[in-house]
Amino acid sequence: MPLVLFDLDGTLIDRQLALSDALTYLCRSHVLSLEAEQWLRAALADRATAGHFARLRESFGLEVSAADLWQEYVGLMAAAVTCRPEVLEGLARLRAGTWTIGVVTNGAGDIQRAKLAGTGLADLVDGVAASGDLEIRKPDLRLFELAAFRCGVSLADGGWMVGDNPTGDIGGGQRAGLRTIWLRGRPWPDELPTAHHVVDDVTDAITILLNETE
Repeated sequence: MPLVLFDLDGTLIDRQLALSDALTYLCRSHVLSLEAEQWLRAALADRATAGHFARLRESFGLEVSAADLWQEYVGLMAAAVTCRPEVLEGLARLRAGTWTIGVVTNGAGDIQRAKLAGTGLADLVDGVAASGDLEIRKPDLRLFELAAFRCGVSLADGGWMVGDNPTGDIGGGQRAGLRTIWLRGRPWPDELPTAHHVVDDVTDAITILLNETE
């Protein structure tokens, strides 16, 4: 059974759209000042951790605990994030085609798994490795090894990595000995070897993978 690992944010789901909705609700529910809201949006633009909410509470004198703020944010993100039906359908076709599907993602384990559950993706993947599980981040090889292990396979058997981040996803996938598919968008580093395929949408990547097993 061939292995494919997918990035989550920016590949299978649109984190930025969900983030905007979640933060709008959070800021309104706690009546945060404009300054606090602007700080929070800037701080969470690339990734969110529980530590961000500890700093928010301390910097702006909030009474609610940092832990409660974090859990509220996790729940809001899980409710706000969506996965397009055609992506879910494509993953279901891969599973039907005997592919082993994993997710390797930077981010805290609780929020990344909440997103997977909230979108229905959790039912379509065999294993998940989040950077918060080991306190390491892509392109660290150990995160890819963990993802393969949790899928019940070994990187030694090869496979594919699909993602939008040139260094984290494609560079990390190359380091792990995987073939790679890059979702075009971010600037490509000159020193990084080219991906095996370049696409504009994750559904195009899924089509390439399906063709591999026909």
